[in-house]
Amino acid sequence: MPMASDPIRFEEPGFARWLFASTGAAGIWLVARISFGYQWAQSGWDKVNDPVWMSSGEALRGFATFASTELTQGEHPPVNNGWYAAFLRWIADDAYPWMAKLIAVGELAIGVLLILGLFTGIAAFLGGMLRMSFGLAGSAGVNPMFFLFEVLLILAWRNAGYIGLDRWVLPALGTPWQPGPLLRRLAPERERERGVV
Repeated sequence: MPMASDPIRFEEPGFARWLFASTGAAGIWLVARISFGYQWAQSGWDKVNDPVWMSSGEALRGFATFASTELTQGEHPPVNNGWYAAFLRWIADDAYPWMAKLIAVGELAIGVLLILGLFTGIAAFLGGMLRMSFGLAGSAGVNPMFFLFEVLLILAWRNAGYIGLDRWVLPALGTPWQPGPLLRRLAPERERERGVV
């Protein structure tokens, strides 16, 4: 009989275990990864090659200004979070030159990582954060639906990159809670440098 202090463990349903952890579902995630990766890479590539994103940042300034002024008005405004409207005003006033570059390069990097299947869970998380940011700024469109798929890719981090570079990189690196051979080899060197060993 379990004690009150024993942790309660719930097993995943078989379908969820197959979808999010089995290499058998890797083909499904390959299609999703390449589809979203291509969209991110194309969007990022267009921005990286556009001076209003990379030189002046005026594209982001215009978007943030419009969203923080026009989209906060009316009875049911698209931007209805005061803290996010303040964030958009800060971007429009101060941060747009460097943040425009960060968004452009970030979108391109997310796309390339998803296409290659490298650090898929991290790339999907960053893509989801951008999608959520765009949605909070009043640019709904397909962003809510795409955000859902980004979340599913995050949940499938163990197998979404199996048909990709994650198949070799993740076992070599491991995770912070279960280091792989490469991280285990580097750990003693870091501890010696800090004087622990």
